[in-house]
Amino acid sequence: MPNLIDGRAIAEKVYVDLRREIAELKEKGVTPGLAVVLVGDDPASRAYVRSKDKMCRELGLHSLKLELPASTTQTELLNRVEELNTDSNIHGILVQSPPPAHIDEAAIVRALDPRKDVDGFHPENVAKLVLDDPSGFVPCTPLGVQRLIIESKININGAHVVVLGRSMIVGKPLALLLMQKNANANATVTVVHSRSRDLAEITRSADIIVAAIGRAGFVKPITCARAPSSLTLGLIAWMTRRPSVVTDWSATSRLTKYQKKRVQSLRCRAASDR
Repeated sequence: MPNLIDGRAIAEKVYVDLRREIAELKEKGVTPGLAVVLVGDDPASRAYVRSKDKMCRELGLHSLKLELPASTTQTELLNRVEELNTDSNIHGILVQSPPPAHIDEAAIVRALDPRKDVDGFHPENVAKLVLDDPSGFVPCTPLGVQRLIIESKININGAHVVVLGRSMIVGKPLALLLMQKNANANATVTVVHSRSRDLAEITRSADIIVAAIGRAGFVKPITCARAPSSLTLGLIAWMTRRPSVVTDWSATSRLTKYQKKRVQSLRCRAASDR
């Protein structure tokens, strides 16, 4: 029987800290502002943007939601990004992914002011993560995985962590985070993917397995010589507001229709980087 991580309780701890920090900034005359940009009318993305806007307002942040038509051109979107880059009331920018097919997403990311790139995808922020420079932004999913491990009292120091998946969204930044030289890391990290040889042998040596490979049931008991701590991404964020240590995507039966769409989107994106 897997041990469940109470993600909702951990999230509430984060919200308490955030509300305090936001209140302290407001006392100094600064209200943190987040702009979320959505291009197109994908229902799942639209719902996701609404949830971000709602949480910002609940926490006391200034929230700006830009919903642009699917016909928005690359140049028009770049112009809107530049407006946000120069807006002193906006401190963070999120461009909802994926955009319509005619939009060059990489070019949009590079156009962001790296000081406002809260997704942590700009090359400058990626470089800072590689260099252990704490002044950059880190992608939220790997940072959340690290927080879940820490809050669950799982010892990372010296542990062998096997990360299944090599995407720039999860696998690579998570590996960089966990191998850093600090009290919340110091792990020995192995990154594997669908082309890795002797995969079962590698996972059998793991103390912690993080599955972000986008394939249902990929981690099975036979791949583990003992009972490592196992996290399956996608469900971490969406399991009925109660993130869990899970090993099977069948748990999606408990999700709402919208959450299932988000899980499917995450699986597809992870699968593309296997």
